[in-house]
Amino acid sequence: MFKLGLIVNPYAGLGGPEGFKGSDDLPAELKAGAISRAGERAQRCLSLIAQRHGGRVGVYGFDGAMAGEWARAAALSFTALGQAQDEPSTAADSRRAAQALQGHGVDLVLFVGGDGTARDICSAVGEQQAVLGLPAGVKMHSGVYAVSPEAAAEIVDALIRGGLVEVASAEVRDIDEAAFRRGQVRAKHYGEMQVPRLGGFLQQVKQGGREVEELVLADIAEDFLENIDDDALYIIGPGSTTECLMEAMGLPNTLLGFDLVKGGKCLVSDANAAQIAAALDAHHGEVYAYITAIGGQGHILGRGNQQLTPGLIRRIGRDRFRVVASKSKLSRLEGRPLLVDTNDPQLDCEWRGYIPVITGYRDQVMYRVGLEFGDDEQSADTATPISNTQQD
Repeated sequence: MFKLGLIVNPYAGLGGPEGFKGSDDLPAELKAGAISRAGERAQRCLSLIAQRHGGRVGVYGFDGAMAGEWARAAALSFTALGQAQDEPSTAADSRRAAQALQGHGVDLVLFVGGDGTARDICSAVGEQQAVLGLPAGVKMHSGVYAVSPEAAAEIVDALIRGGLVEVASAEVRDIDEAAFRRGQVRAKHYGEMQVPRLGGFLQQVKQGGREVEELVLADIAEDFLENIDDDALYIIGPGSTTECLMEAMGLPNTLLGFDLVKGGKCLVSDANAAQIAAALDAHHGEVYAYITAIGGQGHILGRGNQQLTPGLIRRIGRDRFRVVASKSKLSRLEGRPLLVDTNDPQLDCEWRGYIPVITGYRDQVMYRVGLEFGDDEQSADTATPISNTQQD
């Protein structure tokens, strides 16, 4: 029997669609009655494990929304080691659960949340327990996470089958949410945890800072200005790369959120999902969404831009998304594909394939968008130049 410890932070990711920069200080009305995105993602992973190994896996953890609910929903054997002291749970409950699982001698602790959850687990067990993060939070700077629920299932599958899976130290990092809301990124190293590594299934540590030269940004901005349509609605996403587009228009920018622009004016700053939906309802012309890849990781949707829910992504349409990134940022992916993790597996699959990436003035490359798991293509043609062309 493989003893799988489980810790779910039920609040993880709730703040993303509303434009919050994390889930540490969510208002009570947002928490009340909210559907657990983290729980849904846990169940996706556990269901795959159950399909493959069923009776060979026992899940351990706190009963209720922290573990028991999701293990039973996936038809896996569950053993309760306690329960949360507060409903549904707090950071202290996550730490207590981690200590209980370590004390019970589980083979692996699978925890579901964001960087705050990783900090809690790290403070409780350090490097004394093998752990694996399943990404569900708004902030995802740490290197302890699988790139998706399915990728986490692949890693657990390899462990259960007795594969030679390397276990190595990985960084736990988190940011100051209050400073984050003011547009300041202050990431801090909080420790290391022992994480199983398998192929491309483990997320890279997010690379911070401005990674592109000012000339490259200026070229990207010039390309944008040359093709701008005053009657179109522009949804400008977070990041220092997309920031150059707002600066080129002489408009204030939300570095860590979405700005809605039309006719040279900013209609809404730091827009949440509801405000984006309202803008789409009110607009009857073309719509373009500008996004960029997270440095070092390659995610273009599902990390830091969760205001774009699966429903909104479908409304906009894949062909109306514009990905902007420097060639140096793409080269640092070392051939790995761009990633989409929207919490809608069907939508993720629909995005698979090649997509134009604007890398300068009238300069684009075609770059592969791959699945987060089971996508083994590693070809020299991952990025194919289509320079000196104009986007429609």
